[in-house]
Amino acid sequence: MNEPSNPQRRKTLGCLAAWSGAAVVWTLAGGVPRALGATSTGGIAATSKHAFTFAQISDTHIGFHKDANPDVIGCLRRAAADLNALAQPPALVVHTGDVSHLSKPEEFGQAKELLQEIRIDRVHTVPGEHDALDGGLTGYLKQFDHDGKNRAWYSFDQGGVHFVGLSNVLDFRMGSLTSLGDEQLAWLKRDLRHVSHSTPIVVLAHIPMWTVYAQWGWGTADADQALALLKPYGSVTILNGHIHQVLQKVEGNIALHTAMSLAYPLPTPGQAGVGEPGPVKVSAGELGKRIGTRELTIVRGQHELAMVDTPLDHA
Repeated sequence: MNEPSNPQRRKTLGCLAAWSGAAVVWTLAGGVPRALGATSTGGIAATSKHAFTFAQISDTHIGFHKDANPDVIGCLRRAAADLNALAQPPALVVHTGDVSHLSKPEEFGQAKELLQEIRIDRVHTVPGEHDALDGGLTGYLKQFDHDGKNRAWYSFDQGGVHFVGLSNVLDFRMGSLTSLGDEQLAWLKRDLRHVSHSTPIVVLAHIPMWTVYAQWGWGTADADQALALLKPYGSVTILNGHIHQVLQKVEGNIALHTAMSLAYPLPTPGQAGVGEPGPVKVSAGELGKRIGTRELTIVRGQHELAMVDTPLDHA
């Protein structure tokens, strides 16, 4: 993709600078992440032609127009173009919430159209709290009801992996932890009964499934109950969004990861002088380094999941 020719537009769309260069590859061996080193874009997919590779995007906030990023649509389109250009296209793309910014019907509709620019059969999403602002999740489910059951949690199998999408945003309030709720936890228990303990599991949820910073509501109060259900499984990876930055935690065989946003950065947890986290405005040349995508690879017969977190602008 060529850069904009208009200098002012180039300054505004800092996130659209070339996505290239090195990224750190992580592998999970025995539940412990270790860095393998740097790789060029798409290099992780080249580890094996038989590998199952998928990508994670998060927090696109379609409908956001403020100074922290006046062109979130352009950033999502750039991410879609770069995913399409990978040497080995991902078999799947997952979106870990805040598809929209204000949960307006036109935002959900536009987001769905934009996500269709990624050339795969389907993008699987889970809702964020920004997707539940207008009538709960009614508007979200009109566009993103993945199993046709009019609920925000579901599961599916692909590439030898069991994927579980959860919703932990309906009771979100700043200053308190959100929850999954008894109904969803009971469903998760039933869903996992039919999954072999040797099957890799990938869980998607918007708000982190561990307490990152309780004062900002960055955590899930009943996550421990979900983690207890997942402990018998040999390979469990939990992918979250919400906090717009990469953090990770390992609990035994369960690895938990948060992701960068495709919209704007947020403050670091507990950052001095920040009473309530909001979009962080950075210089025009820095935005593309603070937002991006994640690529993950699973090789059959191995309990290793390798990942690359790639800023849209990786100088």
